[in-house]
Amino acid sequence: MRINSFSDVSLRLLMVLCSAPEGELSTTRDLAEQVGTPYNHVSKAVLKLRQMGLVDAIRGRTGGVRISPAGKAATVGQVLRVLDDHQDVAECRTEMGECPLAHSCGLRGVLNHARESFYVSLDNVTIYSLARKTNNGPVPVMLSTSRPG
Repeated sequence: MRINSFSDVSLRLLMVLCSAPEGELSTTRDLAEQVGTPYNHVSKAVLKLRQMGLVDAIRGRTGGVRISPAGKAATVGQVLRVLDDHQDVAECRTEMGECPLAHSCGLRGVLNHARESFYVSLDNVTIYSLARKTNNGPVPVMLSTSRPG
């Protein structure tokens, strides 16, 4: 299965926000840089995620975006079901129009069932569990002047 680019950006945003310190606000510009996606795409994704209740967006000079309690509990399957464009997995069209097998073919139904199975397999995976907690503090390193021997 393949997810659309909007879903991909949205999942990456949620993972970044889950890995931020509790309550920390991030600007949309900072988020765009962190996920390597243009600001316009990120701002559209943030708007949709806010409408879904997965992020809190605070307006103003000191505002920003943070993960909501619902966002912490959301599963990948739940999010993808909403964000997916729900186009048929099979095109069922030819250069000359509708596929001549469309009315008697079971492929479309089987592939749509496979997509739902894909979502079900992701229903037990929270986005929070996928986020890597960042540690911006010093990294301990042991230095030695002797050669291993």
